Amino acid sequence: MSEPNQSETPTSDPGASFTRTRLFVEDDLASGVGFTLGPDQSHYLQKVMRRGVGDRVVLFNGRDGEFWAQLTDMRRGAVSLSLGEKIRAQSPEPDLWLVFAPIRSAAVEFMTAKATELGVSRIVPVMTARTNAEQVNTRRLRANAIEAAELSERLTVPEIDVPVQFTALLERWPTKRRLLVCDETGTGRPVADVAGELAENPRPIAVMTGPEGGFAPDELDQLRDLPFVMPVGLGPRVLRADTAALAALAVVQAAAGDWRSGRGVNQD
Repeated sequence: MSEPNQSETPTSDPGASFTRTRLFVEDDLASGVGFTLGPDQSHYLQKVMRRGVGDRVVLFNGRDGEFWAQLTDMRRGAVSLSLGEKIRAQSPEPDLWLVFAPIRSAAVEFMTAKATELGVSRIVPVMTARTNAEQVNTRRLRANAIEAAELSERLTVPEIDVPVQFTALLERWPTKRRLLVCDETGTGRPVADVAGELAENPRPIAVMTGPEGGFAPDELDQLRDLPFVMPVGLGPRVLRADTAALAALAVVQAAAGDWRSGRGVNQD
């Protein structure tokens, strides 16, 4: 198993591989630019990954693509780097949102990481009538998303919204974006059928899941009255909220997202 924030990438030799350490940074990136990492990432490179001066890591910021960077100086809590060549240009990623009613914190953190791996661009916690969680640690979710982006070779990190009330979410919803609501009542159309139709007429999509107790009846009524809402079913079994979210996202990505394209291989 790889260490955190590393990815195994094939080289020209099919039987060989090299391990790359990827880091997300906020700074602008361009060849020849130098900067110093903050204490947390510096500690990670020094103490966890045991990197030294002259070693190389990969940096990305969600805007400028992906670059090799060489460690040029290492002090306690401050690692300096110099950017080398760009190894991958920034490219468009799916415009896919996940809207979910918060559940247990561990499950939410897991779901955030896996949704990031699946290519979600925005994560929106929504407080429903039956939502049990009182608080959402968005800083922690942001950290989960960054780590998942580093591991999964994606070039962006999804936005993490502050929690919004159910009614406010619907009032502010961008009506051109289809909202696929995972309907636990079993009356929604199969999600694969809906995703297949959306693939024929591409438009922005969001997947929405309710709390562990399901949506309240009046919330379901509100959703069904909206023209941009499409209730979808997830098969004959009852799924946990976090399972439902990831299952629906996977189907949407396979049918109407970017799973038809392969993963680019970057070589050292």
